[in-house]
Amino acid sequence: MGLADDIRDFVFEKYIKPARGSGVSTVKVRAGDIHEEMGLKRKLPSVCGSLGTKKFLNQHNLNLENREGPSCGSDVFFTYKIN
Repeated sequence: MGLADDIRDFVFEKYIKPARGSGVSTVKVRAGDIHEEMGLKRKLPSVCGSLGTKKFLNQHNLNLENREGPSCGSDVFFTYKIN
């Protein structure tokens, strides 16, 4: 499994799965928080690239409602609708 899969799995386990279990309909995550929580160094492009992919959205039955911020960086926010 590669870094992109690790990032997607981390976000699912830490953010999406608990939100789904508690009945929350949307989740907003910040790329910089994911980067820091995973202990990554200089991998923000991988974080930003992993979180908007169709693979991630389809795998976890999500819709990307909004993507805010620069094209890549710690202050990129992803808002997901949980289906």
